[in-house]
Amino acid sequence: MSTLFAETLRKLRVENGLSRRELAKRMYVTRSTVARWENGSRLPDAAMLSQLARSLGVDVSALLSSAAESDESPIVIMVDDRKAVLTGGLSVLEDVMSYATIKGFTRPAEAVEYARNNQVSLAFLDIELGKTSGLDLCRTLLDINRRTNVVFLTAYAEYSLDACGTQASGFMVKPITPEGVREQLTKLRYPFSSGSADE
Repeated sequence: MSTLFAETLRKLRVENGLSRRELAKRMYVTRSTVARWENGSRLPDAAMLSQLARSLGVDVSALLSSAAESDESPIVIMVDDRKAVLTGGLSVLEDVMSYATIKGFTRPAEAVEYARNNQVSLAFLDIELGKTSGLDLCRTLLDINRRTNVVFLTAYAEYSLDACGTQASGFMVKPITPEGVREQLTKLRYPFSSGSADE
């Protein structure tokens, strides 16, 4: 996740002789928020970065550059057993997330193998994948990496109740659209940095 930023923040906090609680007090946030910044599961927004820089007595550019470099390139996968749907969906994902490494799969087993060898940040999963259920695939991916964000894709809105029983971040009714993807990115359990200045 946001390793470089997390390490930079922790180092600066310690150099300033501050506990997480003391930094949280200065920032008007909870201690657990600072802990999430330091374990890499969250990144502060631009306004928070400026306030952090002031609190730690450093130039904001030091924090901005470490936040931008924290994730080399988040890995995003899409799994759909219909090639035409997959091709169209991948095109939308690439347009919305040009900063990410994006890979598509028609076979769930190949997606699982890929996830075992790569840290997947976000997975868009069709719920009906032939003999395999996207719900089961979600559980497998989360067993591999509990910080993988999962968004379910389906043509049937009624599946949303089944999706709620998993640890997924969201649910989208097909067809996949840029607006829908952008909306899902605001709801991720484990947000990741795009490295963009306006994030």
